[in-house]
Amino acid sequence: MTFLVSTSVNAQNALNNAADNIVGTYTGVENGMKYRTKVTKLANGTYKGQMVWLEVTKDEKGNPILDKKNPDKNLRNVPIDKVVFFTGLKYNSKEKRWDGTKIYDPNRGVRANLTVEFLPDGRLHLKGSLLGISGSAYWTKVKE
Repeated sequence: MTFLVSTSVNAQNALNNAADNIVGTYTGVENGMKYRTKVTKLANGTYKGQMVWLEVTKDEKGNPILDKKNPDKNLRNVPIDKVVFFTGLKYNSKEKRWDGTKIYDPNRGVRANLTVEFLPDGRLHLKGSLLGISGSAYWTKVKE
């Protein structure tokens, strides 16, 4: 039993030990809706997370669902399946996690401070915190 626990902790440490381990495509579920997000490394060494697929992209009338709650009025016509969740995410080598930016929640139209780390089971844990209230999302990496 101790061996299994040690293996899980080592797996967690291994995934959190290298900045680029976060790069890839992930699946998630929010409010019963399945989606995929792609995390890419930008030229400045930070990371961007953008939705690349959403289970439902049209409303009941067949119109594309737009990011109508975005606080940036210029982004309210972006199709919901193209929303950028975060940009400027930095790897924190001291803490062995990613942070330094905000995550956007299109369901509520808010941005919150973001911390990201891999769990022992390999899922990516994203934690958004705003005014002492926090919420989490869990993404599973897709094998490409």
